[in-house]
Amino acid sequence: MAGDPDAPGGRHLNIHFGPEHLAGSYANFANVSHSDYEFTVTFARVDHEVEEEEVPGVVVSRINLSAKFMRELIDAMEDNYAKWQTREGIRNLPEGGPSGGGGTPPDGGSTGGSVPPPPGS
Repeated sequence: MAGDPDAPGGRHLNIHFGPEHLAGSYANFANVSHSDYEFTVTFARVDHEVEEEEVPGVVVSRINLSAKFMRELIDAMEDNYAKWQTREGIRNLPEGGPSGGGGTPPDGGSTGGSVPPPPGS
C-alpha cells in the first residue's frame, strides 16, 4: 500500500489531521461504483430498524480512487481482515480445548465459543 515503510526507497508518510477528524465517521453501508477512469466508494449510515419499505440513510463520505489505488486498498483490506480473523479465532478458542488446557489468549482476549471453519472448507 502507499506509504509502506518496507517499500523500495524507504519513504514514510507523515500524515496529520485536525482533532475534528479524530473520531472518524461511522458507516454501516457502502456502495461501490466505477467509470472507465476511477472507482467511487460511497459510505452511508443507514437506519436498518425502520420497518418501512424505504430505509432512511445519510451519506457520511464519498471517496474517488484510481484503479491502481483501488487494487492496493483491496489488498490491504484483505490482509487486515485475515489478521483480524486469526485474532478472533484465537480469542474464540473453546476453554479446555482438546488437551484440556484453556486459558487466556496471548493478546488478553476472552475465550469461549467456537472456531469457524477456514474459508473454502
